[in-house]
Amino acid sequence: MGMSVSQGAGKGGRRRRGRKHGVMSEINVTPMVDVMLVLLIIFMVAAPMLTVGVPIDMPETQAKALNADTQPITVTVNQAGQVYLQETEIPAEEIVAKLQAIAQTGYEERIFVRGDKSADYGMVMQVMARINAAGYRNLGLVTLPDQTN
Repeated sequence: MGMSVSQGAGKGGRRRRGRKHGVMSEINVTPMVDVMLVLLIIFMVAAPMLTVGVPIDMPETQAKALNADTQPITVTVNQAGQVYLQETEIPAEEIVAKLQAIAQTGYEERIFVRGDKSADYGMVMQVMARINAAGYRNLGLVTLPDQTN
């Protein structure tokens, strides 16, 4: 008799558990949507802050934007004539050595030169000449689109 009671209780207990905690075949997407919306807001706020961090006043031109697959190396000359590689200030004499250290594709690396519109033209050209003399041929000057049209 004890055996039949335990079997019956076991089956009944299993059935109850099966009904209460059965396999759920639905996916609750509400938490996933909440997380995606939060990430969307974070990226919308953070994206404008990901630009190169050296503040300069670039000249405006009517040139069209370049299509770029990879992030180029950026060399910046500010109003005071200071030279920056990406966001780090370096002496103009060390620009070639630093470029060789960080260029991943060697002399085919794309290098963008940004110059403040009130910077000394000679300093900007001196930086470009050093880079060109080192063998880098894929140089470009960065400007802003002309806003007068």
